[in-house]
Amino acid sequence: MTPAPATSAGRAARALGLTLAGCLLPLAALASIPQVTFTPFHADGIYRLGEQVGWTVTVPPGAPQPRGRFSYTIKRNDLDVVKTGSFSLKTGKATFGTRFDAPAMLYVVVDYEPSPTALPLKDYGTLNQGLRALLIKTDPALRGLLARYPHYQPLAPQFPSGAFAEHRVTTLGAALAPTLLRPSVPAPRNFGAFWAGKLAALAKVPMRAKLTPIPTAQAGVRLFRVRITSLGSDVRGYLAVPARGGRFPALVIYQYAGVYALRTAWATNRAAEGWLTLDVDSHDIAPGSAAGVPQNYPQIGDRSPDTSYFLDMYLRDTRALHYIRHSPYWNGKTVVLTGVSMGGQQSLATAGLNPGKVSAVIVDEPSGADMNGLAHGRRPGYPFYSTTDPAVLRTAAYFDPVNFASHITAPTLIAMGFIDTTAPPAGIWTVLNQIPAPKEAVPLVDSDHMNITPDEQAPWSERSEELLAELAHGGTFVPNQALTRPATRRVR
Repeated sequence: MTPAPATSAGRAARALGLTLAGCLLPLAALASIPQVTFTPFHADGIYRLGEQVGWTVTVPPGAPQPRGRFSYTIKRNDLDVVKTGSFSLKTGKATFGTRFDAPAMLYVVVDYEPSPTALPLKDYGTLNQGLRALLIKTDPALRGLLARYPHYQPLAPQFPSGAFAEHRVTTLGAALAPTLLRPSVPAPRNFGAFWAGKLAALAKVPMRAKLTPIPTAQAGVRLFRVRITSLGSDVRGYLAVPARGGRFPALVIYQYAGVYALRTAWATNRAAEGWLTLDVDSHDIAPGSAAGVPQNYPQIGDRSPDTSYFLDMYLRDTRALHYIRHSPYWNGKTVVLTGVSMGGQQSLATAGLNPGKVSAVIVDEPSGADMNGLAHGRRPGYPFYSTTDPAVLRTAAYFDPVNFASHITAPTLIAMGFIDTTAPPAGIWTVLNQIPAPKEAVPLVDSDHMNITPDEQAPWSERSEELLAELAHGGTFVPNQALTRPATRRVR
């Protein structure tokens, strides 16, 4: 690109890392989103009842001083507005927050409204005419493009308060007494009987397994495509076994939402670490296939637990666990269930359906928790069931991880994103609170869902990998329960 000419507009463009020839967005609009840092009062984002929840806002060294005002909205469980307000950074620093006296996840959005322009509006026409001429002179190829957009303005005015759209600066989250969160609705009265009947029917189905060897580039690993008979469908996936002789700890991986081909490396990489690994497809399709299931599969049969798509999925998950426990390659001691999002949802349900048969549950941002939350002040997430159809909401309760949690006997590690709207953290904390076994929380204070903010997943990645390495070498999982013990009231 040709450097921008040395005009005031050109200098502004270079300050943004742009040139006039490459600027196809209003410069003033781009410049109006400030660089600021938000530091929570508590680094882990967790507060007790009555404490001041809040953030300190500062301008990073070298960043321009914002001249406008920031506005914020604080919502309880991403639903009811608790507080709104505004602040400025004229002194280079500000704080904001609120007090709330009930267990909740607080969800905060912060917007920025630039200061009114000092340039009279009548001068923008003249200025933009000159800027268009400079653009064409700098890059003649732009002449035709600009002719097609006669109303395009390289520089957009900033209007006074209320007349100019605000700009989203950030989204923040905080947990207020999360260990006191309870299920929105009780489990169905026949929840235990329903699942006992389904598991009894599954047990009558012979466990026929077909293993097809397939090549792998991973050294020291044997790989198989596996198909196992379940009740009304088949388990599909990949089985990876360390090539050296012996028996190994087992790792069962359940998959996140969607219809996609499994990557063989998800199984073979773990086998190379010493795991007997079964990567289970969420659907009864070949693991290398990305077709054959409607994308809206969660809504299939969603008005009855007997027809719900999740019924066969959960039964396949249990059959996969039974299979790995009967494998001649298993060491007879360690079975770990793991997954992210819907894979975490399946892991929790499987552990609850099979108490005493799992050594550890390690999941990140599990979906499906507290599916009936909307009626009780909590915004639900995936599978985004209808919130107005009573039959759908009744069905959801049979597949909600919250209702399996009280049956989990294995030590459990769960990470939750504090600004996650796909797997809202209020539901995940509720699951944790129902688990009677030792459990550990990994708060991801700045994380939305794992595929939206992967750069914020470091605490989960570090802790889960540390734990898997220990379990693979014969160790045990002793959860750090510092964040999962019920908090006592403290007001300051």
